[in-house]
Amino acid sequence: MTKRIDNSSCPRYVISVAAEMLGTQPYTLRYYERVGIIKPARSQGNLRLYSDNDLALLRRVMTLMYDLGVNLAGVEVILRMSQQIVTLQNELNIYRQG
Repeated sequence: MTKRIDNSSCPRYVISVAAEMLGTQPYTLRYYERVGIIKPARSQGNLRLYSDNDLALLRRVMTLMYDLGVNLAGVEVILRMSQQIVTLQNELNIYRQG
Protein backbone atom coordinates (compact mmCIF):
# COMPACT_ATOMS: atom_id res chain seq x y z
CA MET A 1 0.00 0.00 0.00
CA THR A 2 1.44 3.36 -1.00
CA LYS A 3 1.37 6.32 1.31
CA ARG A 4 -0.38 9.37 -0.06
CA ILE A 5 1.45 12.66 0.31
CA ASP A 6 -0.60 15.73 1.30
CA ASN A 7 0.42 18.60 -0.97
CA SER A 8 -2.41 20.93 0.06
CA SER A 9 -0.04 23.34 1.77
CA CYS A 10 2.49 23.39 -1.07
CA PRO A 11 2.54 26.83 -2.77
CA ARG A 12 1.95 26.31 -6.48
CA TYR A 13 -0.38 28.90 -8.04
CA VAL A 14 0.69 32.38 -9.11
CA ILE A 15 -1.75 35.19 -8.34
CA SER A 16 -3.32 35.32 -11.81
CA VAL A 17 -4.07 31.58 -11.76
CA ALA A 18 -5.35 31.71 -8.18
CA ALA A 19 -7.62 34.66 -9.00
CA GLU A 20 -9.01 32.86 -12.04
CA MET A 21 -9.65 29.71 -10.01
CA LEU A 22 -11.53 31.79 -7.44
CA GLY A 23 -13.45 33.84 -10.00
CA THR A 24 -12.01 37.14 -8.81
CA GLN A 25 -9.32 39.65 -9.74
CA PRO A 26 -5.66 39.68 -8.65
CA TYR A 27 -6.12 43.07 -6.97
CA THR A 28 -8.69 41.46 -4.65
CA LEU A 29 -6.13 38.89 -3.54
CA ARG A 30 -3.53 41.63 -3.05
CA TYR A 31 -6.04 43.52 -0.90
CA TYR A 32 -6.73 40.45 1.25
CA GLU A 33 -2.99 40.10 1.75
CA ARG A 34 -2.61 43.79 2.64
CA VAL A 35 -5.32 43.59 5.33
CA GLY A 36 -3.87 40.35 6.74
CA ILE A 37 -6.50 37.81 5.69
CA ILE A 38 -3.98 35.71 3.74
CA LYS A 39 -0.21 35.51 3.59
CA PRO A 40 0.85 33.72 0.40
CA ALA A 41 4.30 32.26 0.05
CA ARG A 42 6.83 34.07 -2.12
CA SER A 43 9.05 32.65 -4.84
CA GLN A 44 12.72 33.57 -5.15
CA GLY A 45 11.59 36.18 -7.67
CA ASN A 46 9.12 37.53 -5.07
CA LEU A 47 6.01 36.25 -6.90
CA ARG A 48 3.01 35.42 -4.71
CA LEU A 49 2.36 31.68 -4.63
CA TYR A 50 -0.90 30.25 -3.29
CA SER A 51 -1.46 26.71 -2.02
CA ASP A 52 -4.65 24.66 -2.13
CA ASN A 53 -5.11 25.51 1.57
CA ASP A 54 -4.82 29.22 0.73
CA LEU A 55 -7.47 28.84 -1.96
CA ALA A 56 -9.79 27.03 0.45
CA LEU A 57 -9.39 29.86 2.96
CA LEU A 58 -10.05 32.46 0.28
CA ARG A 59 -13.16 30.59 -0.88
CA ARG A 60 -14.40 30.65 2.71
CA VAL A 61 -13.71 34.39 2.98
CA MET A 62 -15.51 35.07 -0.29
CA THR A 63 -18.51 32.95 0.77
CA LEU A 64 -18.77 34.81 4.05
CA MET A 65 -18.55 38.19 2.34
CA TYR A 66 -20.45 37.74 -0.91
CA ASP A 67 -22.99 35.05 -0.07
CA LEU A 68 -23.64 35.77 3.61
CA GLY A 69 -23.04 39.52 3.69
CA VAL A 70 -20.37 39.49 6.42
CA ASN A 71 -18.07 42.52 6.33
CA LEU A 72 -14.28 42.18 6.40
CA ALA A 73 -14.04 42.87 10.15
CA GLY A 74 -16.59 40.13 10.75
CA VAL A 75 -14.66 37.74 8.53
CA GLU A 76 -11.52 38.38 10.57
CA VAL A 77 -13.39 37.64 13.81
CA ILE A 78 -14.91 34.44 12.37
CA LEU A 79 -11.53 33.21 11.12
CA ARG A 80 -9.83 33.98 14.44
CA MET A 81 -12.59 32.23 16.41
CA SER A 82 -12.49 29.23 14.08
CA GLN A 83 -8.74 28.91 14.66
CA GLN A 84 -9.25 29.13 18.43
CA ILE A 85 -11.81 26.32 18.24
CA VAL A 86 -9.38 24.12 16.31
CA THR A 87 -6.63 24.86 18.85
CA LEU A 88 -8.93 24.03 21.78
CA GLN A 89 -10.07 20.80 20.11
CA ASN A 90 -6.45 19.75 19.60
CA GLU A 91 -5.64 20.53 23.24
CA LEU A 92 -8.67 18.53 24.38
CA ASN A 93 -7.61 15.55 22.25
CA ILE A 94 -4.11 15.68 23.75
CA TYR A 95 -5.59 15.87 27.25
CA ARG A 96 -7.86 12.86 26.58
CA GLN A 97 -4.96 10.79 25.23
CA GLY A 98 -2.64 11.54 28.16
